[in-house]
Amino acid sequence: MEEPLEISWVDVQASEELERLIRERAEKMHRYFARITSARVGIEVPHRNGQGDPLGYHVSIQVGVPGQELVVNHDPGEDQKLTDPYVAVRRAFDAMDKQLETFSQKVRGDVKTHDSAPSGRVVRLFNDYGFVELIDGRELFFGEVAVTGSFAELEVGSPVEVTPADGEGAMGPQATMVRPISELQLVGEIPSRT
Repeated sequence: MEEPLEISWVDVQASEELERLIRERAEKMHRYFARITSARVGIEVPHRNGQGDPLGYHVSIQVGVPGQELVVNHDPGEDQKLTDPYVAVRRAFDAMDKQLETFSQKVRGDVKTHDSAPSGRVVRLFNDYGFVELIDGRELFFGEVAVTGSFAELEVGSPVEVTPADGEGAMGPQATMVRPISELQLVGEIPSRT
């Protein structure tokens, strides 16, 4: 790395053992992509119970690579296993390793890249899932976890960019990623239903 690893602790007491795990995992990231320029890891306890015990650990990892930054934000959500800081750190680094491996494959030309991801509009929303209609008229199911950003901020009619899944789920064709975009980024227009 061109810059030394940065570790920040927010509402968490620094631990030598946990710091050692973070440094070991950060060193191993070079297996997936050799030209990492920087890395920052943050560990935070966003919420505590009445006795002051952590309800989970939020781990963020930002890795600089030539031309961009890769980011993992691993929130505890309802995953009770993330009340163990070691599990939370390992899972966050596992996710970053996958991103680095994918980035490395793209740099080498092993992965086909598309000019732009399909875009469309949210047509129906429920408590924790919804449906997007793409420009080509296909409709895709998406779950709350597929949304980059806040699911709660989506509205019917919101323009989004999606990554369609290879197969179908129980609700039919689905999206593995739904990212809100601006009206200007929406390519084409949704056909009207008559």
